[in-house]
Amino acid sequence: QVQLVESGGGVVQVGGSLRLSCVASGIAFNRYTMNWYRQAPGKQRESVAGITDTGTTSYLDSVKGRFTISRDNAKNTVYLQMNSLKPEDTAIYYCNARNLIPFRNFWGQGTQATVSS
Repeated sequence: QVQLVESGGGVVQVGGSLRLSCVASGIAFNRYTMNWYRQAPGKQRESVAGITDTGTTSYLDSVKGRFTISRDNAKNTVYLQMNSLKPEDTAIYYCNARNLIPFRNFWGQGTQATVSS
């Protein structure tokens, strides 16, 4: 019943931008911390950005100043605006929804972002 559906990936040149979207259903969206993770081939999955139910944001150091996470609770959607993209940003980006009490953790299917050099 729970679904997280990402979109917005694609291929861009170095310095370009992408906006990723994740639409959630089947959860009380406004109570969840929403996160973006990414995984490059042969690399560990890493947390890119998070936004709490109250709007507090956090970012991976390497994307600070370039990426912005936001949410629209009326649309059950979380966004990741990615600017000034670098080849190192190439990865599959996954949407994650997390609640601590009670503990819940859900994942989307991922969307590919490729930054060409």
